[in-house]
Amino acid sequence: MKLIIFKNILFVILALAFSSCIKDKGINEKLPILKTKKKSTIAYAEGFTITENGNYTILEIKRPWPESDQTFTYVLISKEEAAKTTFIVDQYNGIILTPIQKAVVTSTTHIPALELLNVENTLIGFPGTDYISSEKTRARIDNKLVRELGKNEDINTEVLLDINPNIVVAFGIDGKSKSLETIKNANIPVIYNGDWVEKSPLAKAEWIKFFGALYNKEKKADSIFSQIEKNYLEAKKIATKVVEQPTVLSGAMHKDIWYLPKGTSTEAQLLKDANVNYLWSDTSGSGSLALNFETVYEKAKTAHLWLSPSHYKSFEALEKANQHYTKFDAFKNKNIYTFSNITGETGGVLYYELGTARPDLVLKDIIKICHPELLTSYTPYFFKPLE
Repeated sequence: MKLIIFKNILFVILALAFSSCIKDKGINEKLPILKTKKKSTIAYAEGFTITENGNYTILEIKRPWPESDQTFTYVLISKEEAAKTTFIVDQYNGIILTPIQKAVVTSTTHIPALELLNVENTLIGFPGTDYISSEKTRARIDNKLVRELGKNEDINTEVLLDINPNIVVAFGIDGKSKSLETIKNANIPVIYNGDWVEKSPLAKAEWIKFFGALYNKEKKADSIFSQIEKNYLEAKKIATKVVEQPTVLSGAMHKDIWYLPKGTSTEAQLLKDANVNYLWSDTSGSGSLALNFETVYEKAKTAHLWLSPSHYKSFEALEKANQHYTKFDAFKNKNIYTFSNITGETGGVLYYELGTARPDLVLKDIIKICHPELLTSYTPYFFKPLE
């Protein structure tokens, strides 16, 4: 965003009738800095900070997409406090009135946070509603309370401007989107959620605190995350008791390339915390490895387990896609598990929606599958045997 330099300081009195984001293109407002500051505890996430500053809160988004060199800073303030506050033109990206009353979110990973905080009734638009699995939010979609906004990379701005949300929670690949620029130019605030960029499962889950700040539900968000963290760490501790680590293969072929998690990705972190021998744990990076079949087969032909074989839902589908899959011991012994068979009414995969918010359940699933003697009363939530 280009900054506009003013010779004189401009003072603007924010009235009650103002919209949720008080920002002209190229102009930012700054609240007077108060002496009392309190930074919220963010234990794992690196992409955002929340700082209470008297009668308002500063929400800073540090890493909204990979390799980002931009930081976005927002003032969160109630309508009542905003009515009696003076603003000075400066460096903030927006002034947002809280709690949010009407929201558009753009990733299925945002849906669980809204539901956990009991604010799903504020959702009025989403791009690609068929991907949403939650029964609660699907009911709102069926009742025409959530509008379809087209594709994420090309949001239907005409419909979005018509429903006029207070905020659009977006995720960006590189910060370049004509649709989002159109929305910003209409004075509808766009705020980036970077949960998917985080480096650990708990860091991703901690973004519920981001939504807690937007809805004035900070304490509830803290409590929810604390319970998820407790569950996760307890399960991880239980997994340390095992003596034998089963060898694990993951992923599948797309055309001629086998994609599987790099050794320091969040997916690999879950396998490590489940105390299994992931065969590519010695690699580094947050994305996927791209290998040929021969390389994977040589290393994993005798692997005990095969987790997450891409989108394949059955042994028949796997064999039909590539006869070479049948050569693996995990295929022969029927030790393949997938999350692709747990879907919503319109085909959305539940794992892609809820898995980020509930890494404790994902970890327990993996522990139960890989160490069946542990968590004896637990039934896997996402992962099921391949049909």
